[in-house]
Amino acid sequence: MAKVAFIGLGVMGFPMAGHLREKGGHEVTVYNRTAAKAEDWAKKFGGKTGATPAEAAKDADFVFTCVGNDDDLRSVTLGETGVLAGMKPGAILIDNTTASADVARELATAAAEKNIGFIDAPVSGGQAGAENGVLTVMCGGDQATFDKAKPVIDAFARMVGLMGPVGSGQLTKMMNQICIAGIVQGLAESIHFGKQAGLDIEKVVEVISKGAAGSWQMEARHKTMNEGKYDFGFAVDWMRKDLGIVLEEARNNGAKLPITALVDQFYGDVQAMGGKRWDTSSLLARLERK
Repeated sequence: MAKVAFIGLGVMGFPMAGHLREKGGHEVTVYNRTAAKAEDWAKKFGGKTGATPAEAAKDADFVFTCVGNDDDLRSVTLGETGVLAGMKPGAILIDNTTASADVARELATAAAEKNIGFIDAPVSGGQAGAENGVLTVMCGGDQATFDKAKPVIDAFARMVGLMGPVGSGQLTKMMNQICIAGIVQGLAESIHFGKQAGLDIEKVVEVISKGAAGSWQMEARHKTMNEGKYDFGFAVDWMRKDLGIVLEEARNNGAKLPITALVDQFYGDVQAMGGKRWDTSSLLARLERK
């Protein structure tokens, strides 16, 4: 059992911290910007709360952060009340935020100055994956730090891999989001085409999902897409944030991402339709709008 702190109790962080407590058996202290949510978590899982990130991180062996974006991440890690101010030398900071590779390297440098290890460890699997403890975790950092952190991360993951040095986890997550953007748009166009052609979507998917066209998105989302229901998981607003990070990185490294850039614009259309909180499969709603 380790002493663990978890900072950020959103739809992902709340269950992830719960798995660290219940499945991992760790002593967990949490912090959330809305203190009431931290209190709710403590009542549900029997952990403790901290008044600030630094207080939550005090004496912890491992500190996890899972917040919204680069600026949110800096606000809970740096400064007098940030986790780095409270962490002890030799501890490890594990960031599960989907953020830029640049901020990962920035935090790794700040952590190293205090003799604190750092792993950037964005996750994939959505809210359901977090709740069921079966997330995929893409890590960046050195091998020794990863080897210490992995047994703790395992509490909420089914796959944990070290992708390379610091920043590599975030770059891998960017590749993940590029794939998802293209797959969801293709699935949306396919279902839209099938409806226009008068086909039975369920019968079609039953067949094509077993061939080369099959994907997790097809299996998990085709029914709700066909029914025009878009309240299942990762929100359009979050996807646009992620794709913004991807496209900025591509501008820096020279990668050509024409489909990703186009799908990002399509998600902008969905936002304008009032679908900011719809899940990412709502690309179909854009095609079906009158």
